Amino acid sequence: MAGPSTAPRIAEDPLPGARILIVEARYYGTIADALLEGARRVLDAAQVEWDIVSVPGSLEVPQAVAIALEAPVHARRLPFDGIVALGCVIRGETSHYDIVAGESARALMDLAIRHRVPIGNGIVTTDTHAQALARANPEEGDKGGVAAAAVTSLIRVKRHLQSPRGDR
Repeated sequence: MAGPSTAPRIAEDPLPGARILIVEARYYGTIADALLEGARRVLDAAQVEWDIVSVPGSLEVPQAVAIALEAPVHARRLPFDGIVALGCVIRGETSHYDIVAGESARALMDLAIRHRVPIGNGIVTTDTHAQALARANPEEGDKGGVAAAAVTSLIRVKRHLQSPRGDR
C-alpha cells in the first residue's frame, strides 16, 4: 500500500479568526476519542477557534454539518470557515457498511461543494476494530489530525485566492 505523499505542503501559519466545527460520531467511543485528540492537536496548533457537536453515528454526521452550516445565519453569528467530520464505520456481515461509508462520504463532499466550505472527512472505514483503532490513534494513522490538517490547508488556500492581492 502506498504511503502519504511527500509533496511540499502549504505554509502552516496560524489562522487568526478562523472558526472550525468538529462534528463527531460517538458510535465507537474509544475510536472517537482518538480521532478527536488528533484533530484538536492540529486545530490548536493552527490557533483556530473550534467548537464540537456529537451525533450518534457516521450517517448523522452530514446531517449535523448541514444544520451547522445554516445555524450561524439564523443565530446572527459568524459562519464556520471549515468543518472536521469524525467517525468510524467498521465492516460487518451485511451491506450496511457500504451504505453508511458511501453515503456519508458523498454527502460530505456534496455539502463542501455546494456551500464552498472546507470539510475534512475523518470518518475512518475499516474491516476490523483493530484497524480502526490504528487509523484513529494520533501516534499511528492520526486520521483525525489528517482531516483537521486538510481543513486548515484548504482555509489557507481559500484565503490566498480570495485576497485582493493573492496573499494570505
